[in-house]
Amino acid sequence: MNRKLCYVLGLGVALSLSSCGKKLGQFSSDYFSVTPDPLEVVGEKVPARVSAKIPAKFFVKNAEVTVTPYLVFNGQEVASQSYSFQGEKVRGNNPVISYEYGSTQTIPVSFNYQPEMAKSELMLDFTVTQGSKKYVLPRVKVANGVVATAALADVATVNPALAADAFQRIINEKYAADIMFLINQANIRAGQLKTDAMAELQKEMIEANKADNRVLEEINISSYASPDGGVELNTRLAENREKNTKDYLNKQLKKDKITEFGELTAQFTAQDWEGFQKLVAQSNIQDKDLILSVLSMYKDPEQREREIRNLSSVFEQLADQILPQLRYSRITASINVIGKSDSEIQALYASNPSELSIEEILYCATLTDDNAKRREIYQTATRLYPNDYRTWNDLGLTQYKAGDFNGAKGSFAKAASLGNNPEPQMNLGLIEMTKSDYNKANQYFGSAAGVPELGDALGVYYLKQGDNAAAVKAFGDTKSNNAALAQILTKDYSKAKSTLAAINTPDATTYYLMAVLGARTNNESMLNTNLRQAVRLDASLAKRAVNDLEFANYNLSKALQ
Repeated sequence: MNRKLCYVLGLGVALSLSSCGKKLGQFSSDYFSVTPDPLEVVGEKVPARVSAKIPAKFFVKNAEVTVTPYLVFNGQEVASQSYSFQGEKVRGNNPVISYEYGSTQTIPVSFNYQPEMAKSELMLDFTVTQGSKKYVLPRVKVANGVVATAALADVATVNPALAADAFQRIINEKYAADIMFLINQANIRAGQLKTDAMAELQKEMIEANKADNRVLEEINISSYASPDGGVELNTRLAENREKNTKDYLNKQLKKDKITEFGELTAQFTAQDWEGFQKLVAQSNIQDKDLILSVLSMYKDPEQREREIRNLSSVFEQLADQILPQLRYSRITASINVIGKSDSEIQALYASNPSELSIEEILYCATLTDDNAKRREIYQTATRLYPNDYRTWNDLGLTQYKAGDFNGAKGSFAKAASLGNNPEPQMNLGLIEMTKSDYNKANQYFGSAAGVPELGDALGVYYLKQGDNAAAVKAFGDTKSNNAALAQILTKDYSKAKSTLAAINTPDATTYYLMAVLGARTNNESMLNTNLRQAVRLDASLAKRAVNDLEFANYNLSKALQ
């Protein structure tokens, strides 16, 4: 081997040994970039992706490096999962970084959100192992702060599902009686005025006329002729039956001294083919399918009658069983039963609540906006009607709104034990969300299909899961802080602004979110005006605003002075 070749080989061995034997140099912050920067809350996590671009001739071949991301804030720090990388000479299963060319690696980061993280630093720790040696390199800062707007999602502000009352101030009742006529006759026979149905109808109209809480709203007469006999004859018969029935009724109303009955209306049907078809379909006549077929084939009344008469084998049955039932006048009285007024219900609750029906006492609770008063009424309802799940569910609703989640859980559980009803299921899901048990919450929500309030509950559920698009869809047209927050997080700022403006009772969070919108849309006046109002309603928001990176580019002195 010549001298020159020996020199080259020796140099190569020396370089190789030097790349293995020397200690790893200090990492530079320039090697790293973070997405997003600053970090952002997603659901209840702070996720990020650190991209490491390791330059050539840096990562020694026998080095193994463990990188541990830390979020440092307020005198404390929390670690994310560690990741390890190795040089080309290390035996292991970690990603390999070339000494000659360097490499690009990705380090996923995730922290459980804490409010103090708004003002923080993302640091990377490096522990190096080279053979039997182990040493630590200086930390490197790679990002500043956490945007915590998503953390404003608040399950406590979701309205639990109300198990509504069925109270009706006005209940309409209808009473009817038929006057039957003989074939080709329109005179009213005395016996037809003494039937049980006629006696009941007369009694109800008299009582309604006398009672303070009943109103005879309308009386209607509908007169009919059977479809046999020709259109001209049947028109005359039906019209006369209507006239005779109306004359009788007017005399009877006068006799019974009923003067207030809304409106007396009357009409007649010359040939009741519809009634005929219905009765035939319900009958046991052997050839009823043939008769129904004729009715469907022919629309002209006279041709229908001819064809049916031609069915001589069944026409006798029709004349005996069906047609007589179509010669009548029906008198229908529409009576409105007027329930207790709001003031009467409230007065009775104050004096003797046991005299209120379940529907009335549940309705009574809706007559006040005072949550404490509602809770008192529902507590009374649970005592008077302990087996109606609605009393317990709605008591739980008031407890939830008062922040008594333990009490609410007990009431919702009691309601759920009284039947398979969806409202308590949804509300138990809300309770689980207050404990951050989202798997249980989702199970409960799955049993609450059809509950109107479910969309808002699911909206917050999706926000907590970090699925902002699904949250927007779940909220629909809801006008709430949570709905507007979902729209802000999906960057639909115009929709978010209209949602916040439409909230009936805006609170401090409403104005704070409007200030965030002002910052995101470069509207400093909007920011200052709304932040000032938010702090006026909740002084603690001033401290949040100072550390909130949403406002990092603005001077907040005007808003917070």
